Amino acid sequence: MNILLTGATGFLGLCLANVLNTDARFDLTCLVRRPRSTGAGMDVLMDSLQSNQQWATALAGKDAVIHAAARAHIMNDEMLNPLAEFRKVNVEGTLNLARRAATAGVKRFVFISSIKVNGEQTPLGKPFFSYDAPLPEDFYGTSKHEAEVGLRELAAETGMEVVIIRPPLVYGPRVKGNFAGMIKLVGKGLPLPLGAVHNKRSLVALDNLVDLIITCIDHPGAANETFLVSDGEDLSTTQLLQGVAGAMGKPSRLISVPVGLLQFGAALLGKKAVAQRLLGSLQVDISHTRKCLNWTPPLTVKQGLQRCFPNQQD
Repeated sequence: MNILLTGATGFLGLCLANVLNTDARFDLTCLVRRPRSTGAGMDVLMDSLQSNQQWATALAGKDAVIHAAARAHIMNDEMLNPLAEFRKVNVEGTLNLARRAATAGVKRFVFISSIKVNGEQTPLGKPFFSYDAPLPEDFYGTSKHEAEVGLRELAAETGMEVVIIRPPLVYGPRVKGNFAGMIKLVGKGLPLPLGAVHNKRSLVALDNLVDLIITCIDHPGAANETFLVSDGEDLSTTQLLQGVAGAMGKPSRLISVPVGLLQFGAALLGKKAVAQRLLGSLQVDISHTRKCLNWTPPLTVKQGLQRCFPNQQD
């Protein structure tokens, strides 16, 4: 199968490109804004997803498009109109690519969305489902939701199959963002006041997400479906920190501080959003994904965390 991949220089896309390039079933082309240092697949340079150039070359003979490029969630976004910037890339760019893919005869469009389309948190023990009404709370989630709506409309108009995948937090080697910050704190051996947090959060290992995406390229059951994805094991923040420490071969230095006190302190410091991510729950139910695709996450959470530290010896 001939595959076009966007976002091949990103955290997810780089791993996905490398796996696709070693699979004899696929002939990979990567749509990029600048030449890559890796040789995984052929490159087609494109200045932006909104461009009107080079589409014939990029999409010629392609069976499927995997769209992983996006304007990602940005902390402390300084743009004057952040929603407009998210829409420019995540909505307008996505739909421009999808329309051109449909015109070129591409059979399937796999869109990497976000669990933020569902929302930011769940009551403990009440996970999100793929069929829940979307409730995005930030600009990034809103833009992903709008792109999903547009893609479904395009699928109905053109007959091109659309597959939507909504991952929660993705972790793996060279991860960035909040997860990288947590790794740094654990690595320093600093005592952390998070030893008594009993929330539940769904995460997905990079390798598990890549495996699901590849499954969705040609699985007949994936056509025009929306899938939530996770490792299938929900962890509390306490358990996650303990797991990271174990994977690093470091001691777990956690102090048990009541959650209410942590929330009070975070409110005083103006860090309610940080507290929500650390203390609140966000669970996803992947039973539809499992049943529809006969799919099981290849890695356990423990194995996924160990993959973050490939040089760590047991």
